[in-house]
Amino acid sequence: MIDIRLLRSNPDLVKENMKKKFQDEKIVLVDEVLELDAQLRQIAQQADELRSQRNKSSKAIGALMGQGKKEEAEAMKAEVAAIGPKLDELAAKETELQGEVRKRMLVIPNIIDESVPIGKDDSENVEVERFGEPFVPEFEVPYHTDIMEKLSGLDLDSARKTSGNGFYYLMGNMARLHSAILTYARDFMINKGFTYCVPPFMIRSNVVTGVMSFAEMENMMYKIEGEDLYLIGTSEHSMIGKFIDTTLKKAELPQTLTSYSPCFRKEVGAHGIEERGMYRVHQFEKQEMIVICEPEDSMEWFKKLYENTVEFFRTLDIPVRTLECCSGDLADLKVKSIDVEAWSPRQQKYFEVGSCSNLGDAQARRLGIRVKGEKGNYFAHTLNNTVVAPPRMLICFLENNLNEDGSVRIPEALRMYMGGMDVIR
Repeated sequence: MIDIRLLRSNPDLVKENMKKKFQDEKIVLVDEVLELDAQLRQIAQQADELRSQRNKSSKAIGALMGQGKKEEAEAMKAEVAAIGPKLDELAAKETELQGEVRKRMLVIPNIIDESVPIGKDDSENVEVERFGEPFVPEFEVPYHTDIMEKLSGLDLDSARKTSGNGFYYLMGNMARLHSAILTYARDFMINKGFTYCVPPFMIRSNVVTGVMSFAEMENMMYKIEGEDLYLIGTSEHSMIGKFIDTTLKKAELPQTLTSYSPCFRKEVGAHGIEERGMYRVHQFEKQEMIVICEPEDSMEWFKKLYENTVEFFRTLDIPVRTLECCSGDLADLKVKSIDVEAWSPRQQKYFEVGSCSNLGDAQARRLGIRVKGEKGNYFAHTLNNTVVAPPRMLICFLENNLNEDGSVRIPEALRMYMGGMDVIR
């Protein structure tokens, strides 16, 4: 949610930002907010005038009573009494208008950074840099489910019986590898100076609307029937929500946290053949990193966060690239975003394994996360990034570490988490 003062002072900037994001249908919202805001300020002025009148009259009543002018005092009391219902009526109208303004402000997109490339959708995202040499082995790389099933590590059929499509059982060494990757990711981030956290896996609706747009919420979140609770789609939701209605001292910043959680997602929409198996699922686990910082430091932290993910994947011998999201591919709250994509020898292309986002003060403004400054309070900036998210990570891991005989190499960094094992057979 942008600052309404920006919309008042520079509505053309807000409209131009919508055009850059190819959301022309939202432009009308700017004028609607300005009209509603003008009504709100008019009502506030009327209410102030009535309160001032009531205060003056109340003082005058005392003076009239002291002078023995009871009839005049009683008449003025009646006038004062009539002010109360008028103020109540104005207060009700003010609440209604505030709701209408907020409803529109919540869907007006955040102002994107000047460096964001302009493009309509993810097909126009821009490659930034590659790390590691992508390669294709001389032997054929099977589909990831075939690799896992051959190693007795995956049972999709049983999961369909218990839970339906989009779920899975991991078994044996494959389940162990899954846990090893997450444990390594935890320690990797702790060694980077981040504080480890396991958050609540359910959050209330006010937190959901504080961390994401309505469109994202509708497409992602599972609601608990009969409760004001949602299953989280990522631990970022809980972790940012942890600071709701909090005022932090400058000395307490930055807050750098790394969190583990299961994630639950609807994954609405049709998916292609390469997104079968464990690519798009309704339940998975993830190690996340979030930062709450001073506004002037957020771009520096943005770079550090996606570099952490790049480094993590390179320690596991997986080639990756960074891809900058264009304007049309940015979610409404985001100022700037970079995806980290891993190399797939089977598909001979990269696919997304993590996303790093700078949200400016959008989430902080919605959730009331402030910094106590020397000249008053202001909103913090929030950032988040994926460290690693099995099972998608398992796909690129298996393809990049597969041997011709079907066994899978274990890179040095993971062996201590696999009981010293250097290969899965």
